Amino acid sequence: MEITEQCVVALTWTLTDTLGEELDILDEPVEFLVGGTDLLGRIEEALQGHTEGATLSLHIEPEEAFGDYNDQLIFLEPRTLFPLELEEGMVLEGNALPTGSNPDAPRDVLYTVSEIYPEHVVLDGNHPLAGIAIRLHLKVCGVREATEAEIGQGSAGTGFFRIQPQAPGNDLLH
Repeated sequence: MEITEQCVVALTWTLTDTLGEELDILDEPVEFLVGGTDLLGRIEEALQGHTEGATLSLHIEPEEAFGDYNDQLIFLEPRTLFPLELEEGMVLEGNALPTGSNPDAPRDVLYTVSEIYPEHVVLDGNHPLAGIAIRLHLKVCGVREATEAEIGQGSAGTGFFRIQPQAPGNDLLH
């Protein structure tokens, strides 16, 4: 089956930065809806017309991936507003920031706890890969028609580097 809009592709990949440092590896195939919210537009474009077994190598600039780094999304918050269990690397929902947090912090973003000091916590609302050009080497391991449920949701259940609130120690980007 050829990849078109509204189909599901099973992919494996290796993601690196432009210096070749590995940022993420998918060894086992994961399904993504083409034509939904699962993949970056640049990846969907490149996949069109390919079939199972295809391999692609893409270079994606920040503006086509996770945007440029925005220093206006860095917030220094009082340490006392957060629980003692807070750890660097944790991801917090903007709409669940504690009372007393900076009112200018957008509530529709996810914040990564980038640093913890005795008096302050640094929250970063940028995607972890913002400002980074990426290289993606992927393999199409399967192609199938999307179900009505997947089309209705706009997702096969896994988004490309969708950062979600997570427990400490979970550093997956997908």
